[in-house]
Amino acid sequence: MEEAKAYIETGILELYVLGQLNALEQLEVEEMAAKYPEIKEEITAIEIAMEHYALSHAIQPTSGLEKQIFERITPATTNTTAKEKPEAKIVPLYNDNSASTIRSLRFALVACIALLVISTGALYSAHSSLTLANQQIASLSLDKQKFASTVSYITDENKDLQKIAAISSDPTWTPVKLSGTKISPKANLVVYWHKAGHHVVLDNTKMALPENDADHQYQLWAMVNGKPVDLGVFDAQSQPKKLLVTMKEIGNAQAFAVTLEKRGGSVNPTMEKMVVLGGVTI
Repeated sequence: MEEAKAYIETGILELYVLGQLNALEQLEVEEMAAKYPEIKEEITAIEIAMEHYALSHAIQPTSGLEKQIFERITPATTNTTAKEKPEAKIVPLYNDNSASTIRSLRFALVACIALLVISTGALYSAHSSLTLANQQIASLSLDKQKFASTVSYITDENKDLQKIAAISSDPTWTPVKLSGTKISPKANLVVYWHKAGHHVVLDNTKMALPENDADHQYQLWAMVNGKPVDLGVFDAQSQPKKLLVTMKEIGNAQAFAVTLEKRGGSVNPTMEKMVVLGGVTI
């Protein structure tokens, strides 16, 4: 499988065989070996290759080294004089076959240490490259998410533009233009009202209101027989998330107005903070 192949190519299996991983990393390798037979086979192949390398690069110890070692570890006899001291005698502790095996293991150990010194730098370099690759993959994933979000926004925006075009050409919808008051003379807004369906939407493409801060929101009101009726709150942003904002429904209105209120809206409009106002013409 691709996952097993990629895992083998990281170089972590060599570090595992050489005993250079911590307990958590060793557990990870063993779990992957149990999951993927090819990883287990690769570990066996690495072990065999290292053993062959050790044997082919074995260094024969100098003649007499074994005798010198045993002479040094033999305890001196303290209760006899120098003349009475018996001659040191070396008694073999193993036969020829076992001695050959032990020497091979010693040579293998020396060769493995040499191999470890040579390969550690390369293995850690591969490990660092893997870390960098993972970081790049994470970055690409984030870029993909951003791209998907942008595509979604453009798709929604296109749908809203189509709805605005349909509403503008539909005589059952009434566009109500709201103009700025003395506190904001340049402000303006267009409200689309569908009297029969009681629908009310705001057109952000035709909105020119000062951008509100985090503590305040604009609130839309319908003037019904001289009394204000709350139609909900909205934000004025330089880059709005939606081009069409759906507000609360109303079946009868003589005018629409917008005031600036504390975030969440108010029960009654703050008249001195009315920014736009417009009458319904049917």
